[in-house]
Amino acid sequence: MAVTIKTEEEIERMRVAGRLAAEVLEMIGPHVQAGVTTDELDRICHDHIVDHQLAIPAPLNYRGFPKSICTSVNHQVCHGIPGDRQLKNGDIINIDITVIKDGFHGDTSKMFCIGKPSIQAQRAVDVSRACLYLGIQQVRPGATLGDIGHAIQAYAEANRCSVVREYCGHGIGKVFHEDPQVLHYGKPGTGLRLEPGMCFTIEPMINAGRRHTRLLADGWTAVTKDHSPSAQWEHTILVTRDGYDILTLRAGETPPQALAA
Repeated sequence: MAVTIKTEEEIERMRVAGRLAAEVLEMIGPHVQAGVTTDELDRICHDHIVDHQLAIPAPLNYRGFPKSICTSVNHQVCHGIPGDRQLKNGDIINIDITVIKDGFHGDTSKMFCIGKPSIQAQRAVDVSRACLYLGIQQVRPGATLGDIGHAIQAYAEANRCSVVREYCGHGIGKVFHEDPQVLHYGKPGTGLRLEPGMCFTIEPMINAGRRHTRLLADGWTAVTKDHSPSAQWEHTILVTRDGYDILTLRAGETPPQALAA
């Protein structure tokens, strides 16, 4: 599948879908607390997307995925399936939202902490968030995907964390997952050169322990092999003529403007 360059009309539709996805994360925040089940979080998000936004939750029935959002708790890396698990004090959870509106996708995720997490878990949460913004800061015409991956990998490893390699960011638009693949590790100056109009996600999965993962029997949920905490933050990014635009920026979100790898 070739990398698509979005037209101005397509970009405007991407902005709408991105804003809706961000709004779901804003809405669900107050519900993420000890005692709630991940299935209840899924129900609340589903109803908001379908009934309030008049949109479609992209994960539902995507390649057989049974729920409308992904909920990955503690050592779950990504693609956790909501169920009867109750959140408890000390848990960390990634909630991953993808909304389809007028045929275009907006994809974003963030971490939530229930009470006070362990030092290891908090480090994974903080480092993964910094990695996301470091990766985003590399985006500009003429930069490469390797620049993004290197910035993320260098910061994570300098902070005693590791980068998951089995899963990556991706192009997005009318199609949920399209080219390019956006790796969260790599070498500067390598890989695809960025052009205005490209849209893709950056979504580093950062482990407090080793990088290796395994897939659970449900065929979806990835977990760390060493059971160490894992964290992920994600945004949908547009390459503009002079840099980037975060299409899924949440209200009140203030990305760090300068981080050193």
